[in-house]
Amino acid sequence: MKSACLAALDELRGVCVALEETALAAAVAEIVAAKRIALHGVGREGLQIKGLCMRLHHLGLAVAMVGDMTTPPIGAGDLLIVSAGPGGFSTVEALMGVARAGGARTLVVTAQPGGSAARAADAVLPIPAQTMADDRGGRPSVLPMGSLFEGAEFVVFEALVLAVRDRLGITPAQMRARHTNLE
Repeated sequence: MKSACLAALDELRGVCVALEETALAAAVAEIVAAKRIALHGVGREGLQIKGLCMRLHHLGLAVAMVGDMTTPPIGAGDLLIVSAGPGGFSTVEALMGVARAGGARTLVVTAQPGGSAARAADAVLPIPAQTMADDRGGRPSVLPMGSLFEGAEFVVFEALVLAVRDRLGITPAQMRARHTNLE
């Protein structure tokens, strides 16, 4: 089991080495410029997006998960961040259409920068990792069913949060003060 953990870490390191600095910087700029941020992802990608939403809240940003009862309407000056690892999902693309119609910008996190969601986005953050859609053939990940992409999202999202934190001059203590006390 230890060897599987180490192999997974090696794969995640390879993904991080292959990240595009300009795309990371563009994602940070989109987040910092947004008046409000709505986030959406499906399945396990959705869990990673929820984690990002929480961290952006810790930074003091106005954020909401699409589908929550308290999610405000999206409009001009806002940003919709969606995860579409395999390149596109009908729900993601429909939400992007709503955001675009409302005047909001869209940021797609994906392993397929040539996919349908990325082609429709204002900004794309490519994470070059295997997803469930391409886990057969080639050199498969040691992790099952797209977990490499999901694990990479966690690491990349935390790095984005650090960059946004530095850009906004937020301290770790300020972040901690925004964490719930209802646990």
